[in-house]
Amino acid sequence: MDLAFIPSPSTGVIELGPIPLRGYAFCIIIGVFLAVWFGNKRWVARGGRSGTVADIAVWAVPFGLVGGRLYHVITDYQLYFSEGENWVDAFKIWEGGLGIWGAIALGAVGAWIGCRRRGIPLPAWADALAPGIALAQACGRWGNWFNQELYGKETDLPWALEISDGPNRVAGTYHPTFLYESLWCIGVALLVIWADRRFKLGHGRAFALYVAAYCAGRGWIEYMRVDEAHHILGLRLNVWTALIVFVLAVVYIVLSAKLRPGREEIVEPGAAEDTEKAGDSAKDGAEDAAVELTKDGDDAADTADVRKKAGADGTAASTDDADERAAEKDDTAKAAKNG
Repeated sequence: MDLAFIPSPSTGVIELGPIPLRGYAFCIIIGVFLAVWFGNKRWVARGGRSGTVADIAVWAVPFGLVGGRLYHVITDYQLYFSEGENWVDAFKIWEGGLGIWGAIALGAVGAWIGCRRRGIPLPAWADALAPGIALAQACGRWGNWFNQELYGKETDLPWALEISDGPNRVAGTYHPTFLYESLWCIGVALLVIWADRRFKLGHGRAFALYVAAYCAGRGWIEYMRVDEAHHILGLRLNVWTALIVFVLAVVYIVLSAKLRPGREEIVEPGAAEDTEKAGDSAKDGAEDAAVELTKDGDDAADTADVRKKAGADGTAASTDDADERAAEKDDTAKAAKNG
């Protein structure tokens, strides 16, 4: 009897009236917003304009979704085009099935288009977005939990994942590979953030580090999975993909560091001028405020002088009146005495 395990949801859909809220899609959407938000903060810190990351993501995200779905459908074509299967299901992205390899590859094409339209270098934009992409993947993997898919081998560990009976799955407790990959992606994001601060990575090297680190984890996590997959020389197709992409990413880091050391000084033309203009405007505003304060102070001083003078004149006038009254009193007293 299992004393502890991670339960799976009974359904991956929450009905909000006539609107079905699918857990898989919800996790993907949260991941996209997280990546754009965090990427924007890093981009601004690098000297770019706020909002540029979101503008380019408008191109990258749709391309990435299409690429991820294409990779999944092509590598698991038997799920949609075998005898007895319905090919229309290939378009039902909300039921799960996105290949990160295709998503990154075609998403990069969309990002390249967006960057060219804005006149900024793609590697710099990718460096800013790299940790956010890893965090987005960490969120997206929980979509597999909602769909009860992509789990590992059977286990009785306390953190085992409970799977219920359903199409293409057998009830039991399995390794929660979705959780392993989610935690690994968080670690990848932290690694890239640390390395970027420590070594000032530029020219796409932060993104390449993300790719290499993710592939290193994806290799052993993929090896644990038991869902149907194509094998080459005894290894799953995604394991081979992770190995090849890992090597390419490491080679890129090494060659890029030799050919283009350091980090880009300007990542978005015109952003520095905007910042300088904003600073000048703030400076002018501060100077105007100082002038107004000085003017107000001078006016107040003049008013005080006027009031002081008026007070002095009033005191002198009062003294003269008193002297006149005293003289009149003396004259009256003398007259009375003589009379």
